[in-house]
Amino acid sequence: MPELLQITLLSLQISGLATGLSLLIGLPLGTLLALGKFPGRAVILSLVNTGMGLPPVVVGLFVAIMLWRSGPLGELRLIYTPAAIILAQVIIAFPVIAGLTTSALQALDPRLRLQLLGLGASTPQMVWMLWREARLPLLAALMAGFGSVISEVGASMMVGGNIRYQTRVLTTAIVLETGKGNFDLAIGLGVLLLTITFLVNWALTALQQRGRKE
Repeated sequence: MPELLQITLLSLQISGLATGLSLLIGLPLGTLLALGKFPGRAVILSLVNTGMGLPPVVVGLFVAIMLWRSGPLGELRLIYTPAAIILAQVIIAFPVIAGLTTSALQALDPRLRLQLLGLGASTPQMVWMLWREARLPLLAALMAGFGSVISEVGASMMVGGNIRYQTRVLTTAIVLETGKGNFDLAIGLGVLLLTITFLVNWALTALQQRGRKE
């Protein structure tokens, strides 16, 4: 039971931090792509859209090569640590949040932006009001980002190593127990993972629907 609690808390900590960092990167990037006009915008948008479908194992391979002892960032000694899993999960999640943010803001009436600026709003104020107007799809983007990392296993296994008490999370524990033939335990871990995912998304959905009534 203590080990199960430790695995669960580590899973929430890693995926929570990865989602938060992805939001800090993806929300501004998606806003810039939706509202800005600059050279290379189409290329960056295409890269973001491609990133929304990146296979986690490919991300894991890339991060592992970068963090390996002989790799460019090997001196940081991050391979097989929670930080390596967070890095991989950020790479997986932030394109999802950025792409959905772009779509959400582009779906707004373009006259709203001009109206806000015409009323004397500064650029930060205008962006904030657009975020408020698009808060429902933006919360959906956050849920999608969290869902893409809490259920991810390939990259976590490759860069974390599934080390007991250090980098073992719920998804990698499920793979381990399945490989050992402990199907009852693996199913129990799967139910726990689904329950956690449901509770987090239920809370975000409740917040989303409350915002709909405002």
